[in-house]
Formats: sequence, structure tokens, C-alpha cells
Amino acid sequence: MTGIESLAAQAVSGLAVPIFQILWGGGGKVLGIFGKTLDEKTREIIFTASKQYVQNYEERHGILKVLGMREHVKLESVYTAVQFLGDDAIRSFESIENLEEVYRQARSRRFQSQDGKKQVGIKVANDKQYLMVLGGPGAGKSTFVRKMGLEALKGKKGGFKHACIPVFIELKRFASSNINIETFIAEEFRICGFPSSDKFTAKALEEGKLLILLDGLDEVPTKNLTEAISEIQNFVDKYDQNRFIASCRTAAYRSAFRRFSDVAMADFDDNQIQQFIYNWFHCEADKQAKTGDKCWELLQKPEHKAAKELAHTPLLLTFLCLFYDRSQSFSDNRSVLYRKALRILLEEWASEKRILRDEIYQGLHTELEEILLSEIAYTGFESDRLFFLQRDIVQQIKTFLASNLNAPQHLDGKSVLNAIAIQQGILVERAEDVFSFSHLTLQEYLTAQYIDDHRQVEKLVTEHLVDERWKEVFLLVAGLMRGGADDLLLLMEKEAQKYINTPKLQALLNWAEHVTAGSPGDFKPVGKRAVALINANTIAIGIAHAYAMSIGDTNAYADAYACTYMNTRDIAITYVSADVIAGAYANAIVNANAEAIDYTRQFEQLKIFNNINFTMLIAQLETLKALIPDDKQPNEVRWVFSKRLQQTLLNAFKLSSEMVNLSKEEAMVLGNYLYANYLIIQCKQAAVRVSPQTWEAIEARMLLVPGG
Repeated sequence: MTGIESLAAQAVSGLAVPIFQILWGGGGKVLGIFGKTLDEKTREIIFTASKQYVQNYEERHGILKVLGMREHVKLESVYTAVQFLGDDAIRSFESIENLEEVYRQARSRRFQSQDGKKQVGIKVANDKQYLMVLGGPGAGKSTFVRKMGLEALKGKKGGFKHACIPVFIELKRFASSNINIETFIAEEFRICGFPSSDKFTAKALEEGKLLILLDGLDEVPTKNLTEAISEIQNFVDKYDQNRFIASCRTAAYRSAFRRFSDVAMADFDDNQIQQFIYNWFHCEADKQAKTGDKCWELLQKPEHKAAKELAHTPLLLTFLCLFYDRSQSFSDNRSVLYRKALRILLEEWASEKRILRDEIYQGLHTELEEILLSEIAYTGFESDRLFFLQRDIVQQIKTFLASNLNAPQHLDGKSVLNAIAIQQGILVERAEDVFSFSHLTLQEYLTAQYIDDHRQVEKLVTEHLVDERWKEVFLLVAGLMRGGADDLLLLMEKEAQKYINTPKLQALLNWAEHVTAGSPGDFKPVGKRAVALINANTIAIGIAHAYAMSIGDTNAYADAYACTYMNTRDIAITYVSADVIAGAYANAIVNANAEAIDYTRQFEQLKIFNNINFTMLIAQLETLKALIPDDKQPNEVRWVFSKRLQQTLLNAFKLSSEMVNLSKEEAMVLGNYLYANYLIIQCKQAAVRVSPQTWEAIEARMLLVPGG
């Protein structure tokens, strides 16, 4: 190894850069590019230019600084390996109804199917000489293309297995009608100081030594797009020994390039999200504080499932990491979070990438576009539709523009839809002429925005209070009401009270109040009432279970009672932080084991109940403990024991079997009532502003019979 070659190895921090071998080869021999043996001075110039080329690539294409980041980060430090959807991921749907059905059967908030096979991105790049990478805005296309260049610069130490010099070209630079790719490549070498850069470029292309990275076909100005496509096609045909990776937004890619294999970016899965977060919080201080672990754990919580939905898109995951880095939480007011995410897609991302906006946006400004999108979102959500025919959206856009004097009247509805789909990715074409919002979260947020803008809160409450499909919308509406959510909460309370409409349900609530009122436990009255209802409901589960055993149907009332149990438990946990709430008697009654004694002791310590003789109850349970039948006993024996255990608990808590033995319909109604009350609590927490007086009054009345 010559002194210069040794110096080269040190100068690039240990990167094995094949560019040096291409320039002069082993033993200092030239590969015929210049046709003669180079003198020491020329070789030194080439070495310096090579070092500069690597440095330029890393500085220009190897860093990330987006969305208002205070400092840039190295792409290598946060990069998470991407995957491409397999060929079987593109499905043909006979109808929009079929598409809706497939989505609902998946029971997921995500539109992209996770069942299809995926391929590791870098493996595909190694296998395909000509590769077109498709995906929505912020899906990670450009990051992947840049990363392949970095891998090529590492030579044998990198993941890219072909000895090529990467040349990264942003296609948005094709701003004039005089497009010449070879000139762009030669300029990349010239600015680094390579001698005879034109000759070098021509020879490298001829010998197939380049990895040409064409990023952002969708960012070519519309007036130059046809010429740009033609130039790329001709260039690839002329220099077909080289390797090519191009990228384009899916919505803008209407016709396949000859030779190119088209692949679509897959959404990040949970493992990729977790890896990205850990990569993001990689500094020593974050490692010591376990910031990445905390961020990931928080994202798993049920209250942040809609935020996690956004995290499957790399751009919005970057936003979430920045948000968490600055606040160490994801805001209870989710409206703030989703408003910012929407604005990133509407305008900030285009600004960051310096995309030339179409003429359409000169008239349809952001506020007006948000109003339009909120109408599309609400109309679909109200009709229980998540997928929309293109003709229906276009008609909505036309109607919107025609009915607004301040909206631009010259715009074409289809052009507006195409611009939203291509440039922002807020609406995505899922099948031919069938669109949906890119994330269900965005449709929910825009639906909430429409409701707030059009004063539809009362309609929301009366028509959708116990429809769990609307839960996120309720929480978002609460967060949008900057003047205060008092009226929303009062309307929800009034509607919820309508469910307590039978003597049996009213008797159960009156019992919960009577058995807990004035007890010494240091908890709010509503929390005590919720714990009492949990206790009654879990005893009822035992009765239902015993009955089901006797008729041989163990699922007879399971769904109804599980609904009431879980909703009551959620309310109770809000006010009473104790393990007893999570378990109560449910497991003990069903399995008829000694755990009932432990739970009874925990109830005694909480001091929630009035005038319950826990000492006597524990003694009775201890006596029953010795009589527990084993699994070998006939069902009749176990049923008799269960009835005896249940009657013991009913007597102790001053309950009658009639009071807790609800029909399936009654249990469902009670579940709806409890769900509505818990939603009221969640909306209060999600709201920007609630007056103390209003909330104290609602809380005092919660889980009580109206006027009782």
C-alpha cells in the first residue's frame, strides 16, 4: 500500500471506499479511465477529490434536519432498516364495499395490511439493477435512497454489494427545459476537484461504475415532467450497465419505467418503530435516563393508540420523537398533537423539502383546505364510510368551491384531489378510483374539527354517545373547545342519565350510594360507588357463570357482564388506585378459590363500605375454603358450591340475587351507562378548559339516580 492509499484509509475514518479502487486500482494502476499512468501529483489530486466527494455526500445527504429540529442528526444514527411490500400486497377489490369489509374484519386502525410478505429494503436494492421506490409523503423514500449511497461508499464493509460510486440527484433540480443527467453527474465530480470530470463521468458510465440515485420524480415541476421522464428513460437505455434507484410518491406514479422494478414502502411495524425511537434517543444522557424506553412504553398505552398509528409513518414518527423530546410526554390534549401532524402534511413538509407548489395552492390556502378536508372527513364518518369513490370526492370539492364566495372558482375538482393526494398524501388512493384518509386519526381529527366549526356538539352527543367508533372524535372535540368544554360534558351527562331507565338498574345505583355514603375511606364518593358496582357486578358474573354451567353454555352472559365490569373498573381506577380494583372477586368467584379471602381483606383496608362485617365474612369464607370441590367433582356439585359462595357474598354486602341478576339487555344498558360516564371523565381530561364548578357538580352526580 502506498503512502497516499494509507492516508486515504485514515482520511475517511475507516470507510472502505471503492471509489479509490475505481480511480487507480491495486498497486496504483489506473483502470484505463485516463489512458495513462498517473504521476504522483495527479494521484494526490484524485485522492483529495475522492476524500472531498465522500465528505460532500455525508454532509449533503447523510444528515437529517427536519421539522424545526434544533440540531441535525446523522442519518446513520437514526436510520431504521425499511421493508418493501411484497407483490401480493397489491390487491384487487371488486367494490368499495368489499374494501370496507376487509378493513373492518382486520380490526385494526391501520389501512395497510400487515398480512402480506415483506422484503428487506437493502436486499431488494442488491437484487434489482433498476429499482423504483414508491410511497406516500414522509414514508422514508428519500432516506432509503440516501442510505443506499452511504452503504455503497462503505465498499465491502457496507450492505450494498456492488462496487459503484453513488451519485445522488434531486430531480426537483430539473427546473428548466434543458435537462441533461450526464451534465448533472459531471458537475458532482467537478465541484470536488476531480480532473477531467466530463471524461471521468463518461468513462464511469460506459463501464457501469455508478449507482445513480434519482430522488423525487414527483417533485419535478409539472411543466418539465414529460421531458424529465423521457430524459431518464433514454439515459437508462444508453447506460444500462449502471445501477439505478429512483423514488416517487405513489399517487404521482402513473406509468412504469421500462426496466424498473416497482416496489412500495411498507409502513413501519412495531419493531421498526421501537428501533427508530431507540436510535433517536441514542446519546449517553438519554441512555442513562432510558428516554427511548419511556417514550416507547408511553406509546403503548391505550390512550395513545391513535398517536401510535401516526408513528407507522417515518415522518410523523420523527415528529412524535421531537414532541416527546421537548415535553417528555404526549399531550393529554391530543387535538394539539394531531393539529400539528396535519399541518406538517399540509404545508411544513413541502416547505422543508422546498417543493414548488402547484398553482392550485395559490388560491386554496391552508385554512380553506382544512375546512374542505373536514367536510369530506365528517361526511364519510357520519355515514360510517372510511373509503370514498373518486367521483364522490370530486363532487364534494366542486360543491364546496361553488358554495364559498371566498374560494377560488377557477379550480377543477379532480385537480384539487390529485394535488392533495400527490403533494400531501392526506388522501390516498387505496384501489382504482377509491380513496381514504392516510390515517384514521386524521379523519377523526378533521371530523371533530367539522363538529366544532359547525356547532354540531349536541347532535354528536345524542346520536353517538355510546358508539365506541366515535370515542376519539369525542376526545378531540373536547380538546378543540378552547372556550371550555363545560357544555359538552353537561350534554353527555344528561344523555347518559337516560340509560338508567329501569327500577332494577336504579335500585343497583341506589344500593351503591347507600353502602358507601359517608364511609371513612379517603376517596371521592364517585370512586367509592364505582368500587361498589364492581363488587356487585363481579358477584353477578359468578351467578351468571353458575347458571351457564347448569345449562351447559359458559358464554351465555359473558359479553354483557364483561362490558359492565370493564367500564366500571375504568371509572374506579380513576379515583381509587388499588390492586383490588383490577381483580375484585371476578376470578375468585368463577374459579371458586381462596383468593376471595385476600380480596375481602383488601376491601376492608380501603374502608369504602359502610356497615359490612368483614370479620364475619372472612370467617365464613375460611369455612367455605375447606369445602372447595376439585375439578373431578360433577358440575352439579361445583354449581351448588358456587351458589353457596355467592349467597354468602350477597348477604354480606346486603345485595339480593334479583338486584344483580340482570338480563343480557339490562347488562348491556348498564354497560352503556358506565361507558358514557367514563367517556365524560376522559373528555374532561382531554379538554383545554373546564370550570371547577361545572366538573365538581358533574362528579358529585355521577353514578347516582337522577333526582334520587
